[in-house]
Amino acid sequence: MGRKKSNKKYYVDPEEFRNAIIESKSKGELTRDATDMLVLMCNEISRTNSYKYPMDKEDCVAFAIEDVLRYWKGYDPERSEYAFAYFTRMILNGLKKGWKKLHPIKTINKVSLSHENIHNM
Repeated sequence: MGRKKSNKKYYVDPEEFRNAIIESKSKGELTRDATDMLVLMCNEISRTNSYKYPMDKEDCVAFAIEDVLRYWKGYDPERSEYAFAYFTRMILNGLKKGWKKLHPIKTINKVSLSHENIHNM
């Protein structure tokens, strides 16, 4: 018989994470464990994207961490038991927000749908 494979799928255990967030909500502030897990999640999730410059990655991670620290109280354990998924989505949105702030879309690529810019042919 071979060695038994580990069933660990996540770098943060979802149940431990949920418990840490619930404990934080009861205290009114993030516990050290919850903070460490959130920062780890931000760093790991940022690895799913590719960045040309390392500073861009660091800036996007900082945006994600800022969002998580600002909006963590919005998680309601009575509405959803999946804190890991909730915060993963929040982190992905924070990474995207950071990227859009660093690299805004130039106005030349935007299309206006106002009636003022429609020309008759």
